[in-house]
Amino acid sequence: MSKTDVSQAVGGGIAVVILAAGKGKRMNSDLPKVLHKLGGQPLIGHVVATAKKLSPKKIVVVVGHGSEKVKAALKVEKILFAEQIEQHGTAHAVSCAKKLLDGFRGKIIVLSGDVPLIDAATLLALIKLQDDTGAGAALLTADAENPDGYGRIIRSADGGVTAIVEERDATPAQKSVREINAGIYVFDSEFLFGALEKITPDNDQKEYYLTDVVRIALADGVKVSALKTSDFSRIMGVNRPEELAALENLFNTAGGNKCPA
Repeated sequence: MSKTDVSQAVGGGIAVVILAAGKGKRMNSDLPKVLHKLGGQPLIGHVVATAKKLSPKKIVVVVGHGSEKVKAALKVEKILFAEQIEQHGTAHAVSCAKKLLDGFRGKIIVLSGDVPLIDAATLLALIKLQDDTGAGAALLTADAENPDGYGRIIRSADGGVTAIVEERDATPAQKSVREINAGIYVFDSEFLFGALEKITPDNDQKEYYLTDVVRIALADGVKVSALKTSDFSRIMGVNRPEELAALENLFNTAGGNKCPA
């Protein structure tokens, strides 16, 4: 896809924020989680490569644990780094990038540095959905065979998104829902920055959840749209060595074709 095609598909300026501050305790390694390799390339390297295909005005990587190592791994890239010295949740991480996006008006795409197989075509479809529906927030979802650990997408009878509930805060009925939040979003920048200021840590973890932006949008009558991908591999994250091994197997079985094109 050419830069002209991307620009036409996006329909305006975009910025990308990649969350990469987590330690990844369950990886049982001193290496920052996003620097573990898939197909010989750090996880975050795959994500940055996909982000660049969108021809964004800015790419901001939010770093924390092992920040200097992450910066060194990405030193050849034309990207900006925001520091999240203490991790207080995903909304807090995005807030750390706000200063570097001062004056930006457009679409902000939020990606996770440990979700390496997200591809440009899926992101462009999500951007188009946000554009077509005039949504303040658009999010990517998928049906999971085993949704344990993921936030659940709660919908109304007419199919509209009514909530995203983190598993640790979910009721038994909500935990039975198989549609999960991929943690990948497209936001209108003006709405996002306003909503971030309203988030409070009223949850079991006492963290600032980015999913609360959706709650705020719905409460304020702001449109929320959701795109469900049929390819679960595109949104698979890495939290444990066995999950990385599963992605490596998938990557190798596909001959590298599962790498974002």
